[in-house]
Amino acid sequence: MRLAELSERSGVSTSMIKYYLRQGMLAPGRKVGATTADYDESHLRRLRLVRALIEVGRLPVATAKEVLGHVDDDSLGRTIRLGAAMWALPHGPDPDDSDEFVIAARQEVDRLLGNLGWTTARELGSLSPDHRALVVAVATLRRLGFTWDADLMEPYAELMHQVAVRDLDFVETQPTDAEKAESAVAATILFEPALRALHRLAQEEESARRYGL
Repeated sequence: MRLAELSERSGVSTSMIKYYLRQGMLAPGRKVGATTADYDESHLRRLRLVRALIEVGRLPVATAKEVLGHVDDDSLGRTIRLGAAMWALPHGPDPDDSDEFVIAARQEVDRLLGNLGWTTARELGSLSPDHRALVVAVATLRRLGFTWDADLMEPYAELMHQVAVRDLDFVETQPTDAEKAESAVAATILFEPALRALHRLAQEEESARRYGL
């Protein structure tokens, strides 16, 4: 397809497509003339992902470019490739390692990972932005008087592992490593809001069952 058709099918203006091409967020089309190129379904898929990152995920263009750079880096192993893309996504503030609640929270998070046998998460530890985010969340809960510990978190973590299995089962349906990485990023941007909404709907339903409206 030509640029105009790519623009029409993707909903992205030709000027923005050219910008994404210059930024390296979109692979060049196949040259068919001095000033024209041909594009295929992979370009359309990538443009839709770019739109999801920027418009739905609210990522700055620079962050979206970094995420897509990891997606496209086929020199990385699959786990590292997916992880690098995930780590480039926005995360919350880092924990204050001098805070007594943070120290206690980190101990409980590490105990949780040990109980679960999540060796990769333990080895990465504070290098992982999601590990740090969990520490911050647990520290905040403990500061508010909710004594979240490894034993309390473990059933939640086991449920989330089931979600992760389904996530990667979906990713595995994609035919290429690049599409697997793209789908993993898209899932993070789009599935997490859906899961959060389902969680809240489930809470509403269970509350009504227990206590009435």
